[in-house]
Amino acid sequence: MSGPAPTAKATPAVAFCFLLNQLLARERWALERLLPFAGQSVEVRLPLLPAQRFAIGADGRIEPGGAQPGALVTLHGISGATPLADEVRYLARHLRWDAEEELSRIVGDVAAHRLADGVRAFIGWQRDSAIRIGEALVDYAVQERGALVRRTELGQLAGDIERFAQALEALENRVSHLD
Repeated sequence: MSGPAPTAKATPAVAFCFLLNQLLARERWALERLLPFAGQSVEVRLPLLPAQRFAIGADGRIEPGGAQPGALVTLHGISGATPLADEVRYLARHLRWDAEEELSRIVGDVAAHRLADGVRAFIGWQRDSAIRIGEALVDYAVQERGALVRRTELGQLAGDIERFAQALEALENRVSHLD
């Protein structure tokens, strides 16, 4: 790993800055794109975590803290109508961290590949579990509780109501002709 070790207190923000600065050190083009934004800040808001602000240093490196952010990063995307927000969007699309490559420098290629496969399998398992739990909750709400109605059943009900309304109108017309 290149670069000096951080001297600040070990916090999630410092760890994030360290990792991102390692990536920027390898991807010089990205670091150079951040240079014009020195002194500006980005705020990251993730669920279950406090909001974190990061400032762009004079050398293009990321530092914890900062003033009013020019861009906001959430799970839903990057918001902000500033040149900094546009640049963060660009970097998010084009800057890729190869965790397996990083890990291979420490534990070797084979072990890194196996660890990465394990992490991918774990993430897939988490995703699959979330989908299955969601499907089970919907099934429970529809089948067991009757709290929800399936789209096809709702369509059938709408058709039945329409036919009933037409039959009622025809009956009213026949009754009005009897009078």
